[in-house]
Amino acid sequence: MASVPMRIAFGLLTFVTVGMIIGALFQLAFIRRLEDSTGNEFLPAGRLHKTQYDSHHQLPRGLPNWINDKEAEILRLGYVKPEVVSWSPRIIVLHNFLSPEECDYLKAIALPHLEISTVVDTKTGKGVKSDFRTSSGMFLGHRDKKFPMVQAIEKRISVYSQIPIENGEFIQVLRYEKSQFYKPHHDYFSDTYNLMRGGQRIATMLMYLSENVEGGETYFPKAGSGECSCGGKTVPGLSVKPVRGDAVLFWSMGLDGQSDPNSIHGGCEVLSGEKWSATKWMRQKSTLVRR
Repeated sequence: MASVPMRIAFGLLTFVTVGMIIGALFQLAFIRRLEDSTGNEFLPAGRLHKTQYDSHHQLPRGLPNWINDKEAEILRLGYVKPEVVSWSPRIIVLHNFLSPEECDYLKAIALPHLEISTVVDTKTGKGVKSDFRTSSGMFLGHRDKKFPMVQAIEKRISVYSQIPIENGEFIQVLRYEKSQFYKPHHDYFSDTYNLMRGGQRIATMLMYLSENVEGGETYFPKAGSGECSCGGKTVPGLSVKPVRGDAVLFWSMGLDGQSDPNSIHGGCEVLSGEKWSATKWMRQKSTLVRR
């Protein structure tokens, strides 16, 4: 027969073991309730099954406190994933910035109105045709800015860039077909004509609208210290692959308030498919740019 001390020790061990199991179960239940209330499915688009999304709000399920939040829907909270790829120049990739519906919407608006793209003449400040840029595009107008989906995109750009909506130019939608490109250039102005209409361009939001594109990377030759792919070629610098729904936010001005020459960038040659993008330039001051 076991001695009294042994029975006491066995009883205490059993009590502690049962207590630990009960405590673990309570902890798991608490964590589960916390996940249900705040959301635990912060995964990039494509990594969640389509049934895990609310079809109307395009937000991951498991976010009951956000589903009926209009601001969260507009900003795509829990869906957009920022990735800093360079601090000098400042470049941030915003994964899943646009929904597939928004990408298709912008393409549909632009398609009937595409014209050969132009570049800014440094002497006159006006747009002129050039072999430097071989895409086609169009600018959304005042009428387009009244559409709720465009307004949602404009607000999202403003919040993530921290630049007021009224400081932005009209969104430009572009199409690059096979073999088309945009040679490296700066987005900031070197003419006085454009500076009088809202000041200098300080940042750019470049949004990708199409999929299954080979080549067509956005290329920053002065960013990074390694090599990258640009239109099928290996070149020095950093490039961002055009992924549908992603956006690239980069700054044409440094933290010192001066134009950043390292922000030079270009659109690499498209090898196959069509590259569709939408660009939003943002200025120092409020502007009403009419085109």
